[in-house]
Amino acid sequence: MLRHISASGLYVSKPTWWLESRFHFSFAEYYAPRNMEFGVLRVLNDDLVKPRSGFETHPHRDMEIFTYVVNGQLTHKDSLGTAETLERGCVQYMSAGRGVTHSEKNKASNEMLRFLQIWIKPNRSGLTPNYGSRVFSKEDRHNKLQHVATSYDEYDGHGLHKDTGEGIIPMHQDVNIYVSEAEAGAVQEFVLQSKRQAYLVCIEGALSANESCNLTARDALEIKSETMLSFSLKLEADNEKGCHFLLVEMAEEQ
Repeated sequence: MLRHISASGLYVSKPTWWLESRFHFSFAEYYAPRNMEFGVLRVLNDDLVKPRSGFETHPHRDMEIFTYVVNGQLTHKDSLGTAETLERGCVQYMSAGRGVTHSEKNKASNEMLRFLQIWIKPNRSGLTPNYGSRVFSKEDRHNKLQHVATSYDEYDGHGLHKDTGEGIIPMHQDVNIYVSEAEAGAVQEFVLQSKRQAYLVCIEGALSANESCNLTARDALEIKSETMLSFSLKLEADNEKGCHFLLVEMAEEQ
């Protein structure tokens, strides 16, 4: 039901002087046939980018790409005409669809950039490319699960291809993403419905899940229900450090 993934077991990639990444799943030079994905969650990379550097313009297609900024400033530019800089707690979403190019840079002179890069497999190919972002404050996720992304079909059923810029970010897949920044000792509960599963990442601090599984920074947790019933997950932040975490919830694997 709960499978703990230790940060020490994640693959660490250092392909160039400015980038250090931790891969939760098979990616780039890390080929792991037994660790390709978790449901529709195909990629989850924890990236550290040094100042005055970053990812130059490169292409993507047929993937839902979600980015959560942990520290520093992320400067985005794409072929859709979008150009913006996002800070801690902000999120960006890109439906690559039929094809899009983009760059992600850390233009700061002395501050490291850390962000989580998440790829979700879309429910169909050839979608119209789309970009959206949200600016959030710490209060928005303080001691609660902030819902930041949800299923496109649930969000809007009228064929909308361009993000409105408000509310929960729409994604072309049956998936929900939550973030939380909990103070020391805070307790939250998440109910995993039957035939659903989730992947939790402890970004900073530490927490316990159902008082049986303890996670520290960069650890992850696979959550599955072993029965047809819903499953209640009690998340308690560390009594000294508190906890900052992200949760990706989706349909169970068939």
